[in-house]
Amino acid sequence: MGAFRDREAAARELLPALSPWRASRPLVLAIPRGAVPMGEILARELSGDLDVVLARKIGAPGDPEFAIGAVDENGTLLLNPEARLIGVGPGEAEEERQRELLVIRERRRLWGKGRPPVDPSGRTVIIVDDGMATGSTMAAALQFLREKNPAILVAAVPVASREALDRIRPLADRIICLWAPEDFSSVSQFYDSFPQVGDEEVRRILEKRPVRASGQPPG
Repeated sequence: MGAFRDREAAARELLPALSPWRASRPLVLAIPRGAVPMGEILARELSGDLDVVLARKIGAPGDPEFAIGAVDENGTLLLNPEARLIGVGPGEAEEERQRELLVIRERRRLWGKGRPPVDPSGRTVIIVDDGMATGSTMAAALQFLREKNPAILVAAVPVASREALDRIRPLADRIICLWAPEDFSSVSQFYDSFPQVGDEEVRRILEKRPVRASGQPPG
């Protein structure tokens, strides 16, 4: 048995810890694709807005699931110390950065339907993911959002490795993590049901969002 039945259950378990920010009607930014159904629940229950933050991990050569860094929507590359240890050079990292940046831009076009990202300036911003193994993607998302001048920046995950929490601790104002086990090999091991979330589901969820003026919190 995993720690969480599925992503919906994990989102609902996060809600009590996030409820102090309900009054601020936060901007909930989900890291696609897995966290988007979670973000939908959190934004609705916290009376906030939903959007995505598009950061993409950079995988190790021959082992794409092992993150050695991440790239954000600005194209900024954040490499982990492990990249140097396994011999990933600047040229190889740049190739991966360019490749993942193209994916980011295509997904913003596909999912955004021409709508600009919700402006986080002055808002309570909660970045949610379904779990963190290395923390690379969350770190890139936090750095990207910090430059947008949120009032407070919160990272929220049901489960994370201790290494990942150490990596993001300097980047967030608050971290909400329900479980940080010593034995951590993958996020999926902590869920009973962990199906892939498809592009169509992400698009369907995001299309249901109210259309607001840029930066305007829900009324």
